[in-house]
Amino acid sequence: MKLYREGEIRNVFASAFQQIESQINLKSEDYILNVSEVEFAEFLIQSHIIDFPKLDFENVFIESYEKDIPAEHFPRTYDVYRGKTYKRDVIVYHIPYSGSIYVLRNRAGSFSLSGSIDVGVKNGCIMTEIINFNNDTESIKREFESHKKYILSDYEYLKNDCQRFNNEILDYTINKIKERKKILLAKKDLLSSLGVPLKRKENVAETFSIPKPKLRTKVRIEPQIHEKGFKPEPTLSNENYQEILKIINDVGKNFERMPSTFSKKGEEDLRDHILLILDPNFEFGSASGETFNKKGKTDILLKYDSDVVFISECKFWAGKSQYLSTIDQLLGYLTFRNSKTSLIIFVRNKDMSGVISTISEITETHPNYIRTEKPNGETWWNYIFHINEDRNREINLGVQAFHIPD
Repeated sequence: MKLYREGEIRNVFASAFQQIESQINLKSEDYILNVSEVEFAEFLIQSHIIDFPKLDFENVFIESYEKDIPAEHFPRTYDVYRGKTYKRDVIVYHIPYSGSIYVLRNRAGSFSLSGSIDVGVKNGCIMTEIINFNNDTESIKREFESHKKYILSDYEYLKNDCQRFNNEILDYTINKIKERKKILLAKKDLLSSLGVPLKRKENVAETFSIPKPKLRTKVRIEPQIHEKGFKPEPTLSNENYQEILKIINDVGKNFERMPSTFSKKGEEDLRDHILLILDPNFEFGSASGETFNKKGKTDILLKYDSDVVFISECKFWAGKSQYLSTIDQLLGYLTFRNSKTSLIIFVRNKDMSGVISTISEITETHPNYIRTEKPNGETWWNYIFHINEDRNREINLGVQAFHIPD
């Protein structure tokens, strides 16, 4: 195998992208419209993620064997005859590796001009040979160091390219699935049925200004879809959802800044204060009256027709069991994919850092948990769960914790 000179890594990447897009386009309309975008994307990329090789120079070992060497390979100081061969010992350095060694055949986008060498690959090692002409230990060591330099010449360039590819391939695949889904929805003329007409009200005080918010892989089984046909379902846009959570976060931070005002308040009082700020910021189509409504003691609801598209639950922290039970309660309200939920935790414990650590640890133990998305801060987590008994119907769960000491 010749290092860094047999191909170009950009062609490997292009082939992977082409194969992924082809696999997406081969799926039926029903499959694309019903499958979890992320679950399907993670399945598609698993054979394309590059397991970049790690070279273990700490555990190099050597062997030797005798080989006929052409006269032309001898140093000029040797009295040998062209066209003839002479036996010499060959020192074979074995460099252990893990990962996909054959990726090193390819040239990176940036590369050195230092050349390359041929290496062998066998039994989890790459092998480079040095001919023992002079029985000079130091000379052999120096030549191995020269070989090592060549082996590592473009290693970091290629590693950086592959890391960038691995970091981008999931988003690329999800976007390609979304593109095809958008085309299918447009063809079915269903796009207008999927959006909840929630929008910001005009001339609302800007106290709570809303900026726009800005994964090694396990073997995954392809998601299975059993539905025949696609049914449009009401969906709160992610932009609106993030705006709602940002307002809740701003209100919660205000609770923390004014403990003397809010420390004695109960769940219902704190909930009502959040509603007081939240509701005037949005209007719901042409409907009059409250956009956000109270359901139970501490619930905040947004409904479209008779369907719940957003629900938030307020709770004082009372330990792991109650926290997981509250998630169960939220999931029990939801039947539609892409529903949005929020869990607002008020913490009276002095050890706020302990509560933060517990939430981070136990949320992923819930049986409906799918994945963790990028958090919006130390006390604002974003998760993807699935509704009860259907893993393909994903919901968003935003968890926000606020410290309100006694």
